[in-house]
Amino acid sequence: MNTKKRATIKEVARAAGVSTQTVSRVINDRPDVSPETRQRIQAIIVELGYRPSALARSLIQQRSFTLGVVTAGLKYIGPSRTLNGITSAAEEAGYSLLLKELPRFDADDIEPIFHALLSHHVDGIIWAVPEVGENRNWVKEPSLDLKVPIVFLAMEPMDKISAVSIDNYLGGRMAMSHLLEQGYRSIGHISGPMDWWESRQRMEAWRDSRREAGIETVDAHWAEGNWSSASGAQAVERLFERYPEMDSIFVANDQMALGVIQVACQRGVKIPNDISVIGFDNIPESAFFCPSLTTVQQDQYMVGKAAVEETIKIIESGRRGLEPHGSRSIVLAPTLVVRQSTVRVKE
Repeated sequence: MNTKKRATIKEVARAAGVSTQTVSRVINDRPDVSPETRQRIQAIIVELGYRPSALARSLIQQRSFTLGVVTAGLKYIGPSRTLNGITSAAEEAGYSLLLKELPRFDADDIEPIFHALLSHHVDGIIWAVPEVGENRNWVKEPSLDLKVPIVFLAMEPMDKISAVSIDNYLGGRMAMSHLLEQGYRSIGHISGPMDWWESRQRMEAWRDSRREAGIETVDAHWAEGNWSSASGAQAVERLFERYPEMDSIFVANDQMALGVIQVACQRGVKIPNDISVIGFDNIPESAFFCPSLTTVQQDQYMVGKAAVEETIKIIESGRRGLEPHGSRSIVLAPTLVVRQSTVRVKE
């Protein structure tokens, strides 16, 4: 067992010939320390292996080094991957997390959530709940003043709101451009639930791409799912009946695309020679579908990391008296991953 005693701030101060307050100023990157003293203290910190505890930092700086995270739907792949990114970035930055999960995506009783987070003196809040229905209406309340920074995920950009999102519209355009370049014209669509902002963005890309290609669009050309594989299977059954000339399908997520592939197999419809399928998300399993799934990759892990980094930037700018870190919308670009499900092969 390693019983070596951990160095203390007093030992660092004694070795450097300064007060503990001066060491604290260096640890917290305060400007009121001479370069020579700062360099000497930093060298001793490294030599002694001193690491300030989170509790010590919070007492010194009068802050908790804790971020509140509000999420929902952790049983789904997207929210859980986003939370992984948040956890990783917070740990790297030396922050703890206080997690609150809403009972459903459209929950609007948010005051108890905020009271609970603020009672634990969080330094900032990440609202990691996707925009669904009217669950963002409270953001527009003029009386909203949380006294701490808040960064939203997966929402339509708004003035004076900090948000991090994937460019869902661009991802949809990438999917449609790929199918059109492959020569497909009768491109169907299976959307996610239409009260989701992300679903509407992907569907808008499908509609705009068809219109620009001179392809008429009617309601029979698309069907709504709920993100689950079962809903994808049900939606494609409806499309096979209503849109018999369909030669390809842009599916709004990979899990619904799995349902599409199963129904096609059961019907004896060959993918991609009879019909092509493209998904959205690039879940790890999509490379192992049969055939492997062409899809749009959105890096939800990076969304979580970017949200933490943005929140901390706002916190730090406020504490150091710097120019305020203004609200901004960060939009991350997706990428296209081409696999077997959209590339016809010669028989």
